[in-house]
Amino acid sequence: MSKLKSKKVMLALALPVLVLGIGYNMTKPKPVNKDKIKGTIYVLPAPFLLNLTDGRFAKLTVGLELAPGQSDGASATASASSGENAVGTLPEEPLVREIVTNTITNENGETLVSDHGRSAIKRQIQQAIERQTDVKVQAVLFPDLTVQ
Repeated sequence: MSKLKSKKVMLALALPVLVLGIGYNMTKPKPVNKDKIKGTIYVLPAPFLLNLTDGRFAKLTVGLELAPGQSDGASATASASSGENAVGTLPEEPLVREIVTNTITNENGETLVSDHGRSAIKRQIQQAIERQTDVKVQAVLFPDLTVQ
């Protein structure tokens, strides 16, 4: 009888713990997905090939992290062309391209190659875009960069 009594006591102790554990798992909040990028990444379709102040040149692709709610114009009529002369769907892209060109052609190759220099150039481009256009940019990206 003592074995039966000890099993009942164990069951009486284990059952509430098990029920509480299951109840906690069912009611605890689900993990929230925290996106690292809130807006949209828009990559300008045509790469840049630019002369630098030290006689070198740079070939780069530029991306913009657009602010949440900022349209990249993709719902507008998209251009069917591609290649070097491709025009993207961002309405103010020609002005953005001019800002990038003017900013980078005023630099030398060493500035573009260094992390600190690239960060400063990206900030300059972002600030110029904010001043001269209606495009709301969170960050400027250089996904591809070659300096020769």
